[in-house]
Amino acid sequence: MSSMQRRGFLSAAGALGFAGAAHAATFGNPDHPAQGAQNARSPSSTSDPGPKNPALAAQFPDFQSPPSTDVDGMPLFWASFNNAHRRIQNGGWAREVTQDDFAISEDISGVNMRLSAGGIREMHWHQQAEWAIMLYGKCRITTLDEQGRPSVEDVEAGDLWYFPPGLPHSLQGLGPDGAEFLLAFDNGKSSEFNTLLVTDWIAHTPPEVLAKNFGVPAEAFKDIPLDNLWIFQGDLPPPLSIDQKNSRVGPGTEKVIYRLAKSKPISRTRGGQAQIADSRNFPISKTVAAALETIETGGMREMHWHPNADEWAFVIKGKVRVTVFNTGPKAQTTDFNPGDVWYIKKSLGHYVENIGDEEAQVISVFKSDRFAEVSLSDWLTHIPPEMVRQTLNISAETLAKFPVRRPDFTPI
Repeated sequence: MSSMQRRGFLSAAGALGFAGAAHAATFGNPDHPAQGAQNARSPSSTSDPGPKNPALAAQFPDFQSPPSTDVDGMPLFWASFNNAHRRIQNGGWAREVTQDDFAISEDISGVNMRLSAGGIREMHWHQQAEWAIMLYGKCRITTLDEQGRPSVEDVEAGDLWYFPPGLPHSLQGLGPDGAEFLLAFDNGKSSEFNTLLVTDWIAHTPPEVLAKNFGVPAEAFKDIPLDNLWIFQGDLPPPLSIDQKNSRVGPGTEKVIYRLAKSKPISRTRGGQAQIADSRNFPISKTVAAALETIETGGMREMHWHPNADEWAFVIKGKVRVTVFNTGPKAQTTDFNPGDVWYIKKSLGHYVENIGDEEAQVISVFKSDRFAEVSLSDWLTHIPPEMVRQTLNISAETLAKFPVRRPDFTPI
């Protein structure tokens, strides 16, 4: 097990069929009054003859008929880019999920953006840090640090970038088919539609001030855009080496990209694998940590929680089911498809099951400088056995079968 795993990565407890000190009559159905369709004695108890949207309802079978272990009373932890409004311009589009749309999401807001080949996301900057993962195609990114050192890089699917707050940057789709990526900001209220744009500032600065600032006649700015460009269609850029030379890129600039999909997994079993990027291996990323999790068909991301940050997660591919546990007790189970997002508060227990017929992949983002996790199976196998046996009312033989080394994904 790597040092990063020991300090906190994924967890697993597939062998733990657990419902407290349950008796045979209540096992898997612990609450009074009993919940779940299995308790219904008449057809009318589960039928739904009223108005409905079958296509929408079909996306949430575990909302329509929750497990009997679910307990109502939790805020909705599901959102999706699939029903987010797209802002489309010549050169690309973007859509976002912020706290305005997704009340529970306090620490992270997300943006899904597409740029055509040559499409440009206008030169701009934010008051928040920008973290991103490439989902498709290729993109050229540029930035300048506070010491005046430029960075020009090309990224492709599975690569990350991170721009600290206030550092200016631009994005441009490359050939043959541009780029699509996911952005995350370390503030739930951040919006991609309200950024500090270079065209806006130039247009709202007196011409004589522009002349003084740049040392050219004011007349040189007579054709500047009066409206911001935001996303627009541009020409394909030259080869990377030429742009780097023309931008005066030199040594010493801190790396703003990380090849996450090509990194060595810190955990791998038959059930899946995990790759991590945080300040320990991606030093510039001081406010965002991330985990790229691949869950095999029938696999499960074990029961665990994150003690240092809320989890904002985006489903890249596959179909998964997630249950979240809170005090009360409260528990909620729902289903997620590609483009969907979940948000789980710090220290709330949860697990993720692949319920589809293909490999699932999820990117989880945390507002923290490091990834941290507590595994339920790890905890239960590293305290005095008698404490666990008496608490769960299980035999020594059963406890001895629990995985001693956290597998992170099951099956092991």
